Amino acid sequence: MLELLYGVFVGPVKDMVTGPAFLAEVVIGGLAAGLMYSLVALGFVLIYKASGVFNFAQGVMVLFAALTLVGLMERGAPLVLALLVTMAVMGALAFAIERVVLRPLVNQEQIILFMATIGLNFFLEGFGELVWGSNVKKLDVGIPDSSFVVWGVQVNRLELTAAITAAVLVAGMAIFFQRTRIGRALRAVADDHEAALSIGIPLNTIWVVVWSAAGLVAIVAGIMWGAKSGVQFSLSLIALKALPVLILGGFTSVPGAIVGGLIIGVGEKLAEVYWGPLVGGAIENWFAYVLALAFLLVRPQGLFGERIIERV
Repeated sequence: MLELLYGVFVGPVKDMVTGPAFLAEVVIGGLAAGLMYSLVALGFVLIYKASGVFNFAQGVMVLFAALTLVGLMERGAPLVLALLVTMAVMGALAFAIERVVLRPLVNQEQIILFMATIGLNFFLEGFGELVWGSNVKKLDVGIPDSSFVVWGVQVNRLELTAAITAAVLVAGMAIFFQRTRIGRALRAVADDHEAALSIGIPLNTIWVVVWSAAGLVAIVAGIMWGAKSGVQFSLSLIALKALPVLILGGFTSVPGAIVGGLIIGVGEKLAEVYWGPLVGGAIENWFAYVLALAFLLVRPQGLFGERIIERV
C-alpha cells in the first residue's frame, strides 16, 4: 500500500523537484506573473496614497483601457494611434472622476469614497460593454506568444516582455513618489486633506494627476493581460488577485507592491506544481488568499506598511 501511494503521489513530485531546469522555468513564470500582479496592485497603491481609500474600480479601469485599445484597433486604427487615443481617453476619464465623483466628496469619510468607487466600477463596466460590446476580443500587440531556450530553460517571449515592461513602470512610479515634488505632495494629501489644503497643495490637481497615473498603469496592465488571455470582462477580476499582494506588501507602499507581487507569483506557481499533485491540483486559485489570511494574523499592516497606533 505504501509503495502504491509513493508511486501515485510522491514519485511524480520527486521527479519534478530533481529537474533544475524545470524548477527554473517555474520560478521564471512565477516572477513574470508576480510582476503583472504588482502592476495591477500599483494602481490601487496610487489611489490609496492620494485619497486614503481603496479604489474598487481599478480592475474595471484595466478592462476599460484594454477594451478601448482593442476596440480602436478593430476599427482600423494602427497600434500607435490607438494607444495615444486610449491614453487621452484615460486622462479624460481621470478628469471626469475628479470633477464628478471626488470633488463633491472632499473631506468625507473613507467609506463614502469607497462606495463611490464601487458605483464607478459598475458604471465603467456597463459603459464599456455598451460602447465596445461584450464578446471576447483578441489583442495583438506584435509580441509572439512563443518560447526560446536559454541554458536549457524555456522562456516565453510574451511573459518576458510583460515582466520587463511591468518592472520598468513600477520602478518609474517608485522613483516618482520618492524623488519628485508631486510625489511628496501625494503623501501629504493622503495623510490629511485639510492640512494639505492649508499649506497650498491643490487637492483637485493632485487627484487628477494620481488618477491619470492610475489610468496609465491600467493601460499597460490591460495591454499585457489582454495580449496574454484576451480582452474579456473577466479581466476585471484580476483586481481580486491584487488584494493579497496589497496585504503582503502594504496598501501605501510601492516597493511593497513589487515584493508582494513577486512572493504571490512565485509562491502560487511553486505550490501548484509541487504541492498540487498531493491535493488534487487547483492550488494556484486559492494559494494567494490563504497566504494573505495567514499574513494578516502576523503583520496586518504588511511588510512595508506603517503600523497605525491610535489613542483610545
